[in-house]
Amino acid sequence: MSAVLVALAALFWGLSGGIGGILMAEGWDAFVVSFYRGAIGLVFVLVWLALRSRGSGLASRRLWAWSAIAGVGVAGNFAFYFVSISEGSVAVAATLMYCAPVFVYLVSFVLKLERPTPLKWVAIAVVMLGVVLLTRIYDIGPGGVTLIGAGAGLLSGLSYAVFIFGFKYAAPHGSPQAILVIAFSALVAILIWAGDAAQTVSVLNSPSWPLFAALGIFGAGLSFILYVVGLNHTAPAVASIVAMVEPVTASLFGVMVLGETLVGPQIFGVGLILVTVTVLSVSSSARWAPSGPGRNAEV
Repeated sequence: MSAVLVALAALFWGLSGGIGGILMAEGWDAFVVSFYRGAIGLVFVLVWLALRSRGSGLASRRLWAWSAIAGVGVAGNFAFYFVSISEGSVAVAATLMYCAPVFVYLVSFVLKLERPTPLKWVAIAVVMLGVVLLTRIYDIGPGGVTLIGAGAGLLSGLSYAVFIFGFKYAAPHGSPQAILVIAFSALVAILIWAGDAAQTVSVLNSPSWPLFAALGIFGAGLSFILYVVGLNHTAPAVASIVAMVEPVTASLFGVMVLGETLVGPQIFGVGLILVTVTVLSVSSSARWAPSGPGRNAEV
């Protein structure tokens, strides 16, 4: 059952990319879309914290500091993800974001938290090859992914790695719901200044409001709660594999609903990235799973 919760969270994250793609096709700014995804998610985690307030750790300065760092990471993850979609496609953006474990490894190497091995370097090289094939940076003609789209997709993965580190080091000092409340509050504070102010206000009276609501509910509110609760009772290795539902769902949504296409080399690149990153995630998920040491916290 717990693995089903993780799969549902990944499914909702995948669908959120497609919903965001629809909104941006209607002319909405990527930062405005990201802001509402996080703001509505904040409402959900606030209710969760109110229902499970014991042991929150909100008096801990370290909890606030590390959770704020996690918030910077999730803000960048949301914003860069949607920028990548607007400059490329849902399939490309979702797959590039899924490269986050590679960035976790690279940062871990620098901080001496992980020991680099030839196998890990080979895996990272394979992922980079997959990125080249997926983004078609070798194709200078029209129709390929723009440099902004590719760069934003990779930055979304890097930002998610920041979220993972922040969540991991905040976890010993408080509950998951408290961490998410602080993180989403930081996200809202950051993105409300980054987006178009007129658009941010106009959303409230827009016919697109139901899509914004669905994005926030499924892309941040329910999904993060389901993921944390599910991960509490799911082996990290299993969760890493189940999480592949997200890029697969996003890619299928882009192809079937938004009319996006992927050529042969791009499909091969997606396969290289998904398989290799899943192997990397499984090999270190017990150490770097977002639930971290707070796995046994009350949720």
